This record gives sequence, C-alpha cells and structure tokens, in this order.
Amino acid sequence: MLSRTRKSAYAIAALTVMLSGAATAQDADITGTVDCIAPAGPGGGWDFTCRSLGQIIGGATDHQVNVQTKNMPGAGGGVGFAHIITKRGDDPKVIAAASTATTARLAQGQFPGMTADMVRWVGAIGADPGIIAVKKDSPYTSLDQLLAALKEDPASVTFAGASAVGGWDHLKILMTAHEAGVKNLNKIKYLSYNNGGSAVTQVIGGHIDALVGVVSSSQGFIESGDLRPLAVLNDKRLAPPLDEIPTSTELGLDVEASNWRGFYMPKGVSDAEYEWWVSTLRQASETDEWRKIMKQNGLVPFERYGKDFDAFVNDQVAKLNQVSREVGLIQE
Repeated sequence: MLSRTRKSAYAIAALTVMLSGAATAQDADITGTVDCIAPAGPGGGWDFTCRSLGQIIGGATDHQVNVQTKNMPGAGGGVGFAHIITKRGDDPKVIAAASTATTARLAQGQFPGMTADMVRWVGAIGADPGIIAVKKDSPYTSLDQLLAALKEDPASVTFAGASAVGGWDHLKILMTAHEAGVKNLNKIKYLSYNNGGSAVTQVIGGHIDALVGVVSSSQGFIESGDLRPLAVLNDKRLAPPLDEIPTSTELGLDVEASNWRGFYMPKGVSDAEYEWWVSTLRQASETDEWRKIMKQNGLVPFERYGKDFDAFVNDQVAKLNQVSREVGLIQE
C-alpha cells in the first residue's frame, strides 16, 4: 500500500502534468492576422479555399483570427509549396490551400526535391466528388459493363474530362480501371477539354463515349436526364436528388476520387500549434456559413483532420504514383 504522503506526491505530480498540458494548449492559441497561401492566381480553386476560410474562421475563434489570402502562383502550386517549406518553416501563422491537384503533382514528382512529408497536413473540409457518366441512350448501363469493355479492349472506350492528359480527371479513370484489374492502362483513350461543361457537351452529343468529371459541372445534365451517371467516385452517396447513384465503394472499388479542399502548414510548428489548427478548422467546417458556401458551390462534406488526413494524403500520393508509373506519366 502507498503511504498517504506518497499518494499526495503522486496527486500533486499528476496535477502538475495536467496544468502543464493546459498551459501548452493555451500557449498555442493563435490570434491576429494569419496568411493563407493560395498557390495560384485569384479566381481559382485554391483562391476560393483560402477566401472561404477567411469567411468562416471568425466564428471558430471568437473573431480573434483574421485570414488574409496571399496569391502565390507558379509551377502548378510548387512555388507556394516551396515557400511554406523554405520561408515559413516553423511559422504557425501561415496555412496553405491544397486539393487533389496537389497530391497528383507530388505523386508525379512535379515539385522537384519536395515531398508530401515536408509539410503537416491539417485537414480537408469539403469536396467536389468525381463522377463517371454516359449519355442517356448509351449502351453502357452500369460501371461494371463499362469496365468489362475496358478489360476486353482498353482502347474501346473514349473518355472526356476537363484536366490535361495526366491531370486529375485523367487519373480518375486510370485509378478506377486499375482498381478493377484493367491491364494496359496506357491504351485507355482520354481527351482533354477546356472545362467540365465542354466535356459534358461532347458526351451528350455522342462524340465521346463517357465523361469523367465532377458532380458540380454535371448535376444539371443528370437531373435533366441527358446524362446517365454510372458511379460517383466516393465512399458516401450524394444528397437527393442524386442519392440513387451508386458509389465506387458500393461497387467494390477502393477509389476515392473527389477533388477535396484542404490545407497544409509548415513542418516545423509545434504539436500544440498544429493541433490548434486541426481543432479550429474542424470547428469552422461545422458552421452554418460553411454549409451554405458548400451548397452554393456544389461541394459535399469531406471531413478528414489531423493524423487521419495525413494518412489519407500519403495513401493518395502512393496510389497516384503507382498509376502514373504504369501508364508512363513518370519516366524511370
């Protein structure tokens, strides 16, 4: 049995540890102006992500934090990524916008000398889900039928998307086909268009067999009946009226191909500072204001934070790297 004196000593020690932890958390409180690096020019997706954070963070910080967006275009996001690493390496008052385009470029080595583990991944708060669709009278009535055609002849189906060859829309169908066991992925035909609307028009007009895009640019055509959705590349079904579209997960494919919106920060910040941002971003994403912004911009909830988000990012980079190598987008 412990003596009363020793019990008291242990109690005092435990209380000291608790108070020390509380002080550390308090020391991590961030106030005043913080920078959000949008690694592209005004008007794009990363700019939208930073400016949205500026709109919603006040309610999560009792209006103690003001976010100013700093546009830093160049190298497809590489200039902003390098800035965080080399100029702000331990600064807790800077955060940077990221998306699936970020992980795709990291996977393909497009940020020379830089890797995903050189920053800390804070969280993702929304996404534009990927989708595969065909015109209303297409002979393909299910994703299984389309994938079966690719397995028999990977060049038998032509896809339209809004990204460049090797970009995110192209990678969506490559990831899906890879997961389904399609061989010779480099033979899959993909044509790039200036935007999602142009790609949809080509499919509806019967010029291209299938669309690989996002929900936001195809929802109206699905609701009108001009497009037949085969799958949403997500682990959760969409909200009505699109809730009848099967997910890739339901179809037995481990493919998450949403264009998520998220953030990373410098590697050298303390754990307490990192956790402050994780907690604050989570609170901000739960506000009615953010839900309104998502609805207005065709986004759906996509919430991953802290270690969970870090694991997700690294897994996505690994998968995209593997697919990119198989189709020759990365030269050995």
